[in-house]
Amino acid sequence: MIKEILDDADERMGKSVDSLKSELTSVRTGRANTALLDGISVDYYGNPTALSQVANVAVSDARTLTITPWEKDMVAPIEKAIMKSSLGLNPVSAGMVIRLPLPPLTEERRKEMVKLVHSYGENCKIAIRNIRRDANQHFKLMLNEKDITEDELHNSEDSVQETTDKFVAQVDVVVKNKEVELLEI
Repeated sequence: MIKEILDDADERMGKSVDSLKSELTSVRTGRANTALLDGISVDYYGNPTALSQVANVAVSDARTLTITPWEKDMVAPIEKAIMKSSLGLNPVSAGMVIRLPLPPLTEERRKEMVKLVHSYGENCKIAIRNIRRDANQHFKLMLNEKDITEDELHNSEDSVQETTDKFVAQVDVVVKNKEVELLEI
């Protein structure tokens, strides 16, 4: 039973770090990245639909994304959805192709992005600590029900703490890498 709780905590902490990584792909760094548009939904015949399902999104160069809708009627709704988004980007259409130039980030904007990345990292650490707390509560409950001894309780808590430290260190590395990526010009 102890091993199952430890394995579950390890798996959940890993998922938290994976979630952080996917969340950080949407943070704009100054380089064109198709993940930047993942959160945008387009009005497709009355239904909100993900942009990637109505058009092909590609990186044409380091600072430009190109969006090629599969239907000519979708050019205007895609432009409208991008302008409504919080990205602050202005699409430029040329027939069936929409170009999305990414302006270079100012120093002030880079620092704001670094703060945002740090807050994402801190939220991930909080989630990891909550998983640790849940596991420790399971162990204490097992001790109260006389399923484990006090020594097993302390060993289990130490194992959960080691796992927590490992994943918190991973979060620090992920955040630091994103910060370096944001601050490079």
